[in-house]
Amino acid sequence: MPGNQMNGVPNMDGIRQLTFDDINGLSVRVLEAGYETPGRPAVLLLHGFPETAYSWRKVMPALAAAGYHVIAPDQRGYGQTTGWDDRYDGDVSSFRTHAYARDALGVVMAMGYRTVSAVVGHDFGAMVAAYCALVRPDVFRSLVLMSFPFDGPPSIPFNTLEKPAAPAHPSLDEQLAALPRPRMDSMTYFGTREANDNMQFSAQGLNNFLRAYYHVKSADWPENHPHALVSGSAQELATLPTYYIMDRGIGMAETVSPHMPTSLQIADNHWLTDSELAVYVNAFQRTGFQGGLNWFRCHTGAIGKSEIELFSGRTIDVPSCYIAGVADWGTYRKAGALDRMQTHTCTRMHGIHLVEDAGHWVQQEQPQRFTRLLLDFLQQSKGELSKETV
Repeated sequence: MPGNQMNGVPNMDGIRQLTFDDINGLSVRVLEAGYETPGRPAVLLLHGFPETAYSWRKVMPALAAAGYHVIAPDQRGYGQTTGWDDRYDGDVSSFRTHAYARDALGVVMAMGYRTVSAVVGHDFGAMVAAYCALVRPDVFRSLVLMSFPFDGPPSIPFNTLEKPAAPAHPSLDEQLAALPRPRMDSMTYFGTREANDNMQFSAQGLNNFLRAYYHVKSADWPENHPHALVSGSAQELATLPTYYIMDRGIGMAETVSPHMPTSLQIADNHWLTDSELAVYVNAFQRTGFQGGLNWFRCHTGAIGKSEIELFSGRTIDVPSCYIAGVADWGTYRKAGALDRMQTHTCTRMHGIHLVEDAGHWVQQEQPQRFTRLLLDFLQQSKGELSKETV
């Protein structure tokens, strides 16, 4: 795939690179495929952390060949998209989930679509995709969540007038810190001041940091054996790999460094070659991670909570499905979320699909299997939605 490069991104057969100005205050870089034939149904792909639109490179041509116009933006804080605040002490509120959803709406509108057949989100992009479908089901007609089950909007205390205030309990972060082996949730760590520099300027170098990070969260790392959690207590969470529940006081760069794959393992890696990894290295060398990290600050703190509480109790009522790798701990890191998503949060859930020989980077590790599942869902949801218009 790599050939001539435009701003560090390889030219790829059948994939075009565009830039749209004035999208919710941003200049947004978009990859698209299937653009040659007008009037095609659109599919919007939203990448995760730490990735860019390039993460969809292996599935976009197949979706285009199946008749779709495929649209994959670099999201706010990533890649070639510009206009966002890269400071830790800057405009953090601009990285709220709804800002990302508004970005997504702006992209599809700018490209001439009032509806898209599906919005597909990976990792934190799954949360953005979920709110796209929750808030604007008229535009985002179906939803595919990947590696991050959607547990619904946060609840608001109900019928509390005559009830005594609940006693204060230690926060989960405090409980993790109090364990005999003190720990910290990686999502909390991503909100700390030191996280960006720890990863961007790591002792092992950015290339080796990203290589180890992608490796340890993939099916290539033999220690990934995820399973459902019962309670989500601090003690139970502490059984997760340290790239999710970290040793307190140790940065992410130091956490993944001992798991750096060998030169032979790297040579045998066909889902992320050195030249493909270099695209990510060039991207984060230029932007750093702070833009992406600011979303975690909003998600885990109070900055974005009040806004999404407006939708407390709302369900996602468009056709939906969930796809992740069998070896992906992201499916289970929040106890009960996967079950609640199927039974309550998403009222038209078509299924849970866990792909063999894939971890967190499922669309890169197993692109053919992932694409087959996605196309099957698109066909099913198309038939289901067409009945609504009869």
